[in-house]
Amino acid sequence: MPRTGAQLVEAYARGDFLFANPRRTILGQGVARSLTDPDPARLAESVAAALAESATPMAVGMLPFDTSPGSAEAGLVVIPRTLSHTGPAHPAAEALPREVLPAPVATREVPSPARHLVAVADAVAALSDRDLRKVVLARALDLEFAAPVRPEQIVRNLVKDNPRHYSFAAELPNARTLVGATPELLLARQGTRVVSHPHAGSMPRSADPVVDRATGEALLASKKDHVEHAVLTEAVVEILRPFCRKLSVPAEPALVSTPAVWHLGTTITGELIDADITALRLAAALHPTPAICGTPTAEARTLVGELEPFERGFYAGAVGWVDAAGDGEWAVAIRCAEVAGTSMRLYAGGGIVPASDPQAELDETSAKFRTLLHAMGLTL
Repeated sequence: MPRTGAQLVEAYARGDFLFANPRRTILGQGVARSLTDPDPARLAESVAAALAESATPMAVGMLPFDTSPGSAEAGLVVIPRTLSHTGPAHPAAEALPREVLPAPVATREVPSPARHLVAVADAVAALSDRDLRKVVLARALDLEFAAPVRPEQIVRNLVKDNPRHYSFAAELPNARTLVGATPELLLARQGTRVVSHPHAGSMPRSADPVVDRATGEALLASKKDHVEHAVLTEAVVEILRPFCRKLSVPAEPALVSTPAVWHLGTTITGELIDADITALRLAAALHPTPAICGTPTAEARTLVGELEPFERGFYAGAVGWVDAAGDGEWAVAIRCAEVAGTSMRLYAGGGIVPASDPQAELDETSAKFRTLLHAMGLTL
């Protein structure tokens, strides 16, 4: 009997690939073939060729944040030995028992809040000095536990708590696992129809419904956040335009709610000119967007490397799937944590534009940490 989406979530074990969203649940187990390449466009071609010869009709995997020549990480896509896919895990996933994780024995913020305030101020100054429109700066939160962390517990809670997100768990090189629940769709393709749902502009949610509603309304009215969002949507449209015979772009962004954060989001749809362009190839063209890097891309990526005291790896990369027909979905790998043995590193970032306030940016990253902290029963 076919398993339900919630059963696939329960069946996930470390080393598997899990991808769950409001439309489907995918569980890949084992490795029939592994493909890696630092060039994501070349990787997309290799994956398409491998799927044409494979008995398994789908490949799953990750792109790292930095896909420029000389990057320390390369895109990794796997054709699973065993593939299960079905409808959404919800509403059944709401009944999954909440997993309880022990409290960490040590925590460390990287950089410290004070240093992040300085980095944001430096980034604002650099925007005009280097003719940048936007840069995205991230923070990390390192947790150390007395015993090995089980990714299974975290991802089950993430799926349970985030029915509208793209929840995922993917095995990385060197015995690392990336788990997360991201609200942002980089690119989906079904036939000749493509969809991207970029997010930019954020404010923390509040437990007080009156304050929370006012915060959402303030975000919709925020000139600074609309400027940040426009930079992103313009970039996505510019990249997709050569691939599409027509594009539909709403005049204004919509308010998007997650359990921890309000966002501005725009749903961009298009019709492909060439039906042979796969979802992974389109994702490779779009990644990294200004939502997680900045613009212009190369200059923003350089500034990120100067101001962030860590390598992002696969944080702010892309995670998803592509099938033999070229259809697929790739989400932006944010609101995530990297698990390795007894250690865990959480990531959160924010877009910096000329009107950015350092304290507000620090508060935004703290709010974004809450998605994973809540999944572990912890607070910052």
